[in-house]
Amino acid sequence: MSEQVDRHANRELRARFDDVYGQYQQLRSGLDTLQTRLAELRVTRRSADGQVTATVGARGEVIEVELTPAVYRERDAGALGRKITETIRTAATAAADATRDLIAETVPASSGSMDFLRTGDYAALLGRADAVLGRREGTA
Repeated sequence: MSEQVDRHANRELRARFDDVYGQYQQLRSGLDTLQTRLAELRVTRRSADGQVTATVGARGEVIEVELTPAVYRERDAGALGRKITETIRTAATAAADATRDLIAETVPASSGSMDFLRTGDYAALLGRADAVLGRREGTA
C-alpha cells in the first residue's frame, strides 16, 4: 500500500512540476518579446500651447525635446523651463503607464514585479519569497 501511495504522490508532484515549468517557459518566451517592445517604446507629448514636444522611452529617459520658433518670442526663460519640465513629466508619466501595460501582457498581475511597478515599493519584489519563507519558518 505504501508503494502505491508514494507513486500517486509522485505523479501529483510531477504533474504540478510540469504545470509550473510550462508556465515558466511561457513567461520566459514572452520576456524576450517584451524586452524588444520596451526597447522600442517611445511616448511623445506636446505642451498645451504646442510649443514644446518631448519624447521619452520606457524608463522615462528623454529621447528628444523639440521647441517651435514661437518659444523665442516670449523671452521668459523661467516659463520656458517650466513648460519643458512639465511636458517631459507628462510624457514620462504616459511612458510609465505604457510600460506597465506592456509588462501586464506578459507578467502575472499578482507578481511582485507588477506590484512594484504600481507602487514603487521594493518590498513588493520579495513579497512572494517572504511569504513562502514565512510559511516555512512557521511550520518548522
